Amino acid sequence: MAAVTAAVSFPSTKSTSLPSRTSIISPERVTFKKVPVYYRDVSSGGRVVSVRAQVTTETAEAPVKVKKESKKNEEGVVVNKFKPKNPYTGRCLLNTKITGDDAPGETWHMVFSTEGEVPYREGQSIGVIPDGVDKNGKPHKLRLYSIASSAIGDFGDSKTVSLCVKRLVYTNDKGELVKGVCSNFLCDLKPGSEVKITGPVGKEMLMPKDPNATIIMLGTGTGIAPFRSFLWKMFFEKHDDYKFNGLAWLFLGVPTSSSLLYKEEFEKMKEMYPDKFRLDFAVSREQTNEKGEKMYIQTRMAQYAKELWELLKKDNTYVYMCGLKGMEKGIDDIMVSLAAEEGIDWIEYKRSLKKSEQWNVEVY
Repeated sequence: MAAVTAAVSFPSTKSTSLPSRTSIISPERVTFKKVPVYYRDVSSGGRVVSVRAQVTTETAEAPVKVKKESKKNEEGVVVNKFKPKNPYTGRCLLNTKITGDDAPGETWHMVFSTEGEVPYREGQSIGVIPDGVDKNGKPHKLRLYSIASSAIGDFGDSKTVSLCVKRLVYTNDKGELVKGVCSNFLCDLKPGSEVKITGPVGKEMLMPKDPNATIIMLGTGTGIAPFRSFLWKMFFEKHDDYKFNGLAWLFLGVPTSSSLLYKEEFEKMKEMYPDKFRLDFAVSREQTNEKGEKMYIQTRMAQYAKELWELLKKDNTYVYMCGLKGMEKGIDDIMVSLAAEEGIDWIEYKRSLKKSEQWNVEVY
């Protein structure tokens, strides 16, 4: 079988702990620092059958949502196996900066060992308890982070979990420099360091079971984490019980192009599966729309508003939103007028989408 190379590039940076280029090579090998780590089928191998999503425009009234089997009742989804009083102690295997040196803020991709003891699903989160004590001498409280790897992990052996973390540093009202305790603890971790992990937690962002679904993913900044986990399962892995034949559409909003996270991975997926994966970036400080307005995620979505509205009327379309809290209002603003054109109350319709688990939100 001919080898297929999927190149994943991290921006060059003086502070990174890795070479600036990391290669993912098929068949089944990931190379970090020239040490091969094996994982299951990056390439699909053989012939790929593409399925193009069909959009219908006949209906002029809010479609009735069919009651489906809840993803939240799925067997085998583990929640709260490890709690703050008894966390799991993993080790940092990899920690590398994935934003450019000129990006506003640093974001790091990190991989922790779990030895299979922290079983999670795509869309869940874990808690991290940073080392040290607070100003009252008590252990720091945990901070939740969306998991950025698929259930089998970046190395494909179900023994790791990955996070995507932005280092929080800001100046307060008094002019003092404030550093986020947990984000700085994580971003400063060196390979081999111990990490106290809790969880996994959450069922809101679990992937739909339907392999033929249309999945629209809306992420800002590190809100990309759960969508990377989805997309690796869809396009970089081979599973006996899951083969994605639907349409995945990712919108990612960031301030600068040097802040685009996992860009090369996503572009490789699009190259491999052009009929199954659509990719749209919104770079607010560098791009504008035809009116000269800054390109936020809702601005980019507005360019496809009618198409998105038609997809939202389909019973197997699922929307996932993760990132900054303000993004949901901007998206509502687009949909209100489109729904009104057909005499539909968007807020009520969105409520029905939430009830049928087709509108899933995790914002902060």
